[in-house]
Amino acid sequence: MAKASKKKSPTKALFFIQNGYLCTAMKKLIIFDLDGTLLNTIDDLAMATNHALAENGYPTHAVEAYNLFVGNGINKLFERALPEEARTPENVQRIRASFIPFYDAHKRDLTRPYDGILELLKTLSDNGLQLAIASNKYQLATEKLVNYYFAETPFVAVFGQRENVPIKPDPTVVEDIRRLANAEQAETLFVGDSGVDMLTAQQAGVTAVGVTWGFRSVEELRTYNPDYLVAKPDEIRQLLGL
Repeated sequence: MAKASKKKSPTKALFFIQNGYLCTAMKKLIIFDLDGTLLNTIDDLAMATNHALAENGYPTHAVEAYNLFVGNGINKLFERALPEEARTPENVQRIRASFIPFYDAHKRDLTRPYDGILELLKTLSDNGLQLAIASNKYQLATEKLVNYYFAETPFVAVFGQRENVPIKPDPTVVEDIRRLANAEQAETLFVGDSGVDMLTAQQAGVTAVGVTWGFRSVEELRTYNPDYLVAKPDEIRQLLGL
C-alpha cells in the first residue's frame, strides 16, 4: 500500500489522506460545517440568489460563481453577487428580502447530502462520538435543513448564524459547542471545506480537517495548513481509526 504524501509546515504536519493516517489524539467531539461539507447546497443557493438579483433588476451569475460567493454568511453572499457599484447596505437588505422567502420554499429542490455522509455520521455516532454543526448559514435555514436531511443524527448542537454572535472564522461557535459537549480542545475535530473553516479551527485551537469535495479548492485549503485533508467522507472514519 502506497504511503500518502506528507508535508511539514512550521507548526503542524499536513497530510493528504488517501489510504489513511490515524489521528494521534483521542477525539470525542466532531464539529462539521454544513454547506459544502455535509450538504451540497450550491444549486439552491444560486437559484435563490439569482431570483433575488433578477427581481431587483441586477444581473445573475452562473452556478459555478457561487462557489466563491458563499462561506461568510448570506449578507456577504449578496454583497459579492451584486455589481460592485451596487454593494450598499440598503441593496443587500433588498436582496435579502427577496431571497429569504424564495430560498425557504426551494431550499431542498436540489440540495443533497454528499455521497457517504449519512454513513459517516452513523458510524461516528454509533462509536460514541459527539457530533455538532457550526455553519455561517442563518440559523433558521440551518435548523430546517439539518432536521430534514439528518433527522436520525443526534447532534449535540446545531448552530448557524446567531444574533449577536460573531460568525466564523471567529472561534466563538466552536467554544460554545465544546462547552456543551464538555470537550477539550485536544478532543475536538473541526471539519470543513473552506479557508474560513480552517481558520476557525486554528483560532479555536482544535484539529482542522479540510474536505476536498466541497465548494472551495484544494489550493485554498492548503493555504491554511490544515492538520489533515480528506478526499472522501470515509477517510474521516479512517483518520479516527474506526
